[in-house]
Amino acid sequence: MLLDSLDAVEAHYQELIKLIEENINDYQKIAELSKEKSDLEEIVAKSREYGQTIRNIEEAQEIIAASDDELSELAKEDLEHLLPISEELEKELKSLLVPKDPRNNKNVIIEIRAGTGGDEAGLFAADLFRMYSRYADKNKWSIEVISQNETGIGGFKEIIFMVKGRGAYSRFKFESGVHRVQRIPSTESSGRIHTSTVTVAVLAEAEEVDIQIPDSDLKIDVYKSAGAGGQNVQKNSTAIRITHHPSGIVVACQDERSQLQNKLRAMSIMRAKLYEIEEQKRQAEEVAARRAQVGTGGRAEKIRTYNYPQSRVTDHRISISSHNLQSVMEGELNLFIDELTIREEADRLSAIETED
Repeated sequence: MLLDSLDAVEAHYQELIKLIEENINDYQKIAELSKEKSDLEEIVAKSREYGQTIRNIEEAQEIIAASDDELSELAKEDLEHLLPISEELEKELKSLLVPKDPRNNKNVIIEIRAGTGGDEAGLFAADLFRMYSRYADKNKWSIEVISQNETGIGGFKEIIFMVKGRGAYSRFKFESGVHRVQRIPSTESSGRIHTSTVTVAVLAEAEEVDIQIPDSDLKIDVYKSAGAGGQNVQKNSTAIRITHHPSGIVVACQDERSQLQNKLRAMSIMRAKLYEIEEQKRQAEEVAARRAQVGTGGRAEKIRTYNYPQSRVTDHRISISSHNLQSVMEGELNLFIDELTIREEADRLSAIETED
């Protein structure tokens, strides 16, 4: 069963190489084929290693069966060494064959918005932005702010930013949802603990090769920026508002100095939102993918609580707590993300085995 699957992957990989050579002058086609080929390279390399290991095991078994001399003893030693390797490779290959989220290696666009709690929610939105920035730094990913709406006291009503780096989505995707904070606001004279919420949405960056948006589906409005930036911003119409008629999604961007830059940023967010909708549809049609979800990732779902008086952070999806809130806020998120990743992988594998 496993070998049949691996043979099919190898055959498809070779077919992709052939198609790339045949479509050398078609940039769009080359981009699509190269992306698919890149996604298969790890499993193909591991499959070839596994195949060679199996052949070595069979050869050793033949030698053992054919003779009782010193050569047989050497073959037995080889077999003792090869069998654990083959078992580990088989385990890795089964994991690699489980359908993965095609967005995993993409950059991400993260939207943080203050929820209930007034100014305190805005301040915590800023804290989360700092936490994610620290986490990105630890993974050598870069941060690029797309737009922000400040509260005036150091918080954010909303901040949208991109994290650039291979694998960013695979880690940040678990952050979608409602984050609840319990702490005494700096403005609270009586020392009462307040509860506030912040919503986080995580979208995979979508390239033109991922999703096509006909110009006829878009309405683009140009207007003067209402934000800070001096007279130059106020005099010129540089802000962009893009409306996608079929879905009703509206994206606006005004932080950049030029109309073109704002349009590029707004289109990037629009593609990401539409790509997310398409992926949700795809997952809804696949039973295995539905079983593999760790929570819904919806904004209405409380995923994590940050309790400052007790220095405790609890992820409600996996019932795991950290009692070092300060380190979490400095970007030490792997305690949660590693476990969520493991459970997602286990659920995907379990779903496949159940169907088999």
